[in-house]
Amino acid sequence: MNNASPQDFVRDNTTLTTTPLLPEVKLHLATEVTPLWQATEETLAATNLPPPYWAFAWPGGQAVARLLLDRPELVAGKSVLDFAAGTGLVGIAAMKAGAARAQSCDIDRFALTAIALNADANGVEVKAVSADLVGRGLPGIDVVLAGDVCYEKPMADRVTGWLRGIAATGTLVLLGDPGRAYVPRSGIEKVASYTVPTSLELEDRETRETVVWRLLPEA
Repeated sequence: MNNASPQDFVRDNTTLTTTPLLPEVKLHLATEVTPLWQATEETLAATNLPPPYWAFAWPGGQAVARLLLDRPELVAGKSVLDFAAGTGLVGIAAMKAGAARAQSCDIDRFALTAIALNADANGVEVKAVSADLVGRGLPGIDVVLAGDVCYEKPMADRVTGWLRGIAATGTLVLLGDPGRAYVPRSGIEKVASYTVPTSLELEDRETRETVVWRLLPEA
């Protein structure tokens, strides 16, 4: 990364483009996986830089975003949290669907930069939040959206347990899942499903059948 700012690094390693499922939303995305992964790996030891999840529109997030644009009543006029936001796609879609406000949360500082750049590219205001919210209450949040958080068991267990508690307060919690191994098997309700075009480099297949689930308070 040398001395490039986070903004320059994001711009230099991505292209402002759209995905087939979401032509309404422009994102700074990596068009090739390997060069960006190598660029981050080269500076990992020096900067403790995590993998560049923020540079890809993962299928779970795409499905949630598509649902919001198709059914804006889910978020219209509401306060929304886009959890583990990556690109900020879901928060951006929420604002395009008429949310009163959206926060996109991620612990990666480059994700926070990408969120800001992507929100600006779409002409919406999304607050980028750098915090580990798991275990905390979410007062004032009406809807929690999580794009793809069940790919590792420790994280899936920790996050879904927390989100069930949030759902018990009356908050709508939606999970986008492209068939990850650790999505809950009970206490979920199907809201919608989409066939999401994917990269062979990322998902080893050209499409993923992706479901948006409502997480219920009790398993």
